[in-house]
Amino acid sequence: MSISLCFLCLLPLIFIFLRKLQTSKWNLPPGPPKLPIIGNLHQRGELHPRNRRNLSQKYGPVVHLRFGFVPMVVISSKEAAEDVLKTHDLECCNRPETAGIRMISYNAKDIGFAPYGEEWRAMRKLSVVELFSSKKIQSFRYVREEENNLLVKKLSESASSESLVSLKKTLYTLVGSIVCRVGLGQNLHESEFIDEDGIADIVQRSELLTRTSMFSDLFPGRIGELIDLFTGQTKRLENAFSELDTFFQNVLDDHLKPGRRVQEGTSASTMIWAMTELIRNPRVMKKVQDEIRTTLGDKKESLTEEDLNQLHYFKLMVKEIFRLHPAAPLFFPGGIGRFMDWISGQNKRLDHVFSELDTFFQNILNDHLKPVRRDGERYGIINVMIDMMEQERDGDSFKLTTDHLKGMISDIFIAGVSTSAFTMIWAMTELIRSPRVMKKVQDEIRTTLGDKKERITEEDLNKLHYFKLMVKEIFRLHPAAPLLLPRETMSHIKIQGYDVPKKTQILINAYAIARDPNVWKNPDEFDPDRFLDSTIDYKGLNFELLPFGSGRRICPGMAMGITLVELGLLNLLYFFDWGLPEKVEAERIIKDNDVALDLVQVTRH
Repeated sequence: MSISLCFLCLLPLIFIFLRKLQTSKWNLPPGPPKLPIIGNLHQRGELHPRNRRNLSQKYGPVVHLRFGFVPMVVISSKEAAEDVLKTHDLECCNRPETAGIRMISYNAKDIGFAPYGEEWRAMRKLSVVELFSSKKIQSFRYVREEENNLLVKKLSESASSESLVSLKKTLYTLVGSIVCRVGLGQNLHESEFIDEDGIADIVQRSELLTRTSMFSDLFPGRIGELIDLFTGQTKRLENAFSELDTFFQNVLDDHLKPGRRVQEGTSASTMIWAMTELIRNPRVMKKVQDEIRTTLGDKKESLTEEDLNQLHYFKLMVKEIFRLHPAAPLFFPGGIGRFMDWISGQNKRLDHVFSELDTFFQNILNDHLKPVRRDGERYGIINVMIDMMEQERDGDSFKLTTDHLKGMISDIFIAGVSTSAFTMIWAMTELIRSPRVMKKVQDEIRTTLGDKKERITEEDLNKLHYFKLMVKEIFRLHPAAPLLLPRETMSHIKIQGYDVPKKTQILINAYAIARDPNVWKNPDEFDPDRFLDSTIDYKGLNFELLPFGSGRRICPGMAMGITLVELGLLNLLYFFDWGLPEKVEAERIIKDNDVALDLVQVTRH
């Protein structure tokens, strides 16, 4: 018994000795002293990106840490970042696995957290070609413009009543509305299971899972699992995930059920079944659409009821829907049934069903009733994936599953909503704190676009130069991901002359790199003028500015995110003037650089 006890006590020391023996031949990066067993785990709370910046100032741009038994390297210079993201991109494009990431990614069935391999490459290709291509992004333009128009209307009401506006609620709702319509085919304002006011909470809970590290992630065997169990960490993680999983499942169920529930009655039921059957039968869909577009031409901006009489096969399709899916499958006999049809308005609805179907095809406001656009694009990213899942052949090497769909929903929420809302909130914060820049940006916008515009379109974005420099400066000063998603080395590599062994986690400190005084003059100041004569961009080729990452793991939704942020900010700055509430201490707010504004004063321009 005593020998066994002594062995157990000596086991950690033996492990440390063997590890020292193994690593003594390596030139590891410098870093703070590490305690036995736990390493730098006791310093974890201090390692906010700003503090990690201080860490690099003390130990250099490549810093070695160890959390429990997990080695980590923090990168804080553009040169070291280039080593990782360009020179050794392939060797370190894997993702580490943690309990939280396993849950939120549905066992690595997403794009963001999946390990590098055949399945990730297939998902990445799908996202680039089918989900986030230029054509697909352009097809969702009307959604972005509609939601921004709705935002302008709501803010105008707040301005009229002189009530304060919450930037957080306003911008999370805007971005959430767009992402839900584009990504999930759900109208946030009408959804039965997405709370418009709770979208920020859903997103933040998703983010919490990605940031949560369990002791089982840091210590081998059952030791970490026991600590997680006793501290209640396991239970908390499971509870958080259970709520999110229910939400994701509701989204999928709503898409996968044969007829989506609506409130418009039997005519809507008929239209939904028509679209359901057409989507399930690509041959018939093509035949119907070919007839419509050949007969009516490609140049029509709106449809009229006269157009209906020119379409033969279209009417046969509608007749088949009435046969296959009668709006009232149970009928009353004789005159009772006819009386019920008359009293309920069924006759009138059937008389006008063709007109309503026509309206349906151009009704872009009701997302549930418009899964197909006139240009043939499937509506909603999740719809595209469901379609691909249903059309897979037996010989396909990669098969989409429900978990892949949930993983994609998770990515859309984490990367789509939070990052864009965060960026816009900080943009408005910095502009309100900097009246000179605010005036310069608004003068350019209003001079270039004029004072008479009733609505902003995405074409307007390309007319503005200084506005885009301002957005670039926000990406620099407040990257939505201060630490890029962690990578993990798949082989032994060298970074800036230091050894980085296999299975080491690599953290790119985008925050520190974007505020490196060796690269940026007055790095902590908000100054878009710094880019007036600069060619530095944020799309992954300049390693001093990495808001979207770089290399194989660069954010696939970057183009959509940029457009969303720019269009939202342009609407806010064109139509409204912004300021601090009267009773707020401006000096204190302006000096508190770590806290974004929330309640602000808005007036209609």
